[in-house]
Amino acid sequence: MSSTESPAPRRRLSREGRLRQLLDVAWQLVRAEGTDALTLGRLAELAGVTKPVVYDHFTTRAGLLTALYADFDERQDRVFTDAIQTSNATLEDRAWVIASSYVDCVLLQGREIPGVIAALSGSPELEALKREYEAIFLEKCRDALAPFASGGSISQAGLRAMLGAAEALSHAAANGEISREEAQQELLATILGLVNRVRR
Repeated sequence: MSSTESPAPRRRLSREGRLRQLLDVAWQLVRAEGTDALTLGRLAELAGVTKPVVYDHFTTRAGLLTALYADFDERQDRVFTDAIQTSNATLEDRAWVIASSYVDCVLLQGREIPGVIAALSGSPELEALKREYEAIFLEKCRDALAPFASGGSISQAGLRAMLGAAEALSHAAANGEISREEAQQELLATILGLVNRVRR
């Protein structure tokens, strides 16, 4: 390049745009190299930004991992909410939406999300975030299923059992132990069993 030529100006991203870019690059890195390879310095290098830019968004590696978990959960919530709103108001349809969207969201993220959760195990940030997102999800499930239950309510214990089954079946499908369809059908049967039990 001659001294008269100047490099093309770099497009400056908004703070939200930069965060989206960094999260997308972080997911790509975790997918390609695993969670252990994810550091703030490596993320800065792959994203083509300086380390202070990454530190400004996440502060620590735990902060980055927590942001990835939040990103996953927010995406899951959007898919679930949209599917519930467009479903028919029948028990079978609502139960299918819960089962299929939960499994599909986990499979969409593949094996990355269990790695993120494992890397954050014992982290107070993750525990607080998980509790918050689980409470939101369970309340949405309660709202979707309660009209079909006796007395119009689903117990917290029943919702927790459903969530445990959803997590276990989704991760088994993500690991190839069972198929996507098997995970969805088994979770559907679990949800229908839960609601039908409280109908009696």
